Amino acid sequence: MSIENPTREEIGQILKNSKTIAVVGLSNNPERTSYMVSKAMQNAGYEIIPVNPTVDEVLGQKAVASLTDIKGHVDIVNVFRRSEHLLEVAQEFLKIDADVYWAQLGLENEEAYQLLKDNHKTVIMNRCIKVEHAMTK
Repeated sequence: MSIENPTREEIGQILKNSKTIAVVGLSNNPERTSYMVSKAMQNAGYEIIPVNPTVDEVLGQKAVASLTDIKGHVDIVNVFRRSEHLLEVAQEFLKIDADVYWAQLGLENEEAYQLLKDNHKTVIMNRCIKVEHAMTK
């Protein structure tokens, strides 16, 4: 089985139509990729919700411990956790009414992918949201 991402055009549409991004594993360390990418997306006008049980706030936003703690609708769940954690995050993702499961560049998990596809969810893996966003301009 191989992981198939939406086309570049579809990804562009997803980014255009989305407003809220929950970032799983968002670090409060400005040196970390998750921080830099999320800051860029925040600067581009997206609402960022940090999902990390070990921090209080990131980028001026109050952090939540898990996806199920988020109030309101989430358009994209952007995951910065190692590939072996993607299935666990996917299971939690299915408990909330989010639209797109997005695993950051370098991250893939076939089990998580299959679970989400079986539940008719949009899945993007091994792509950087910041790079994809820059390409849609």
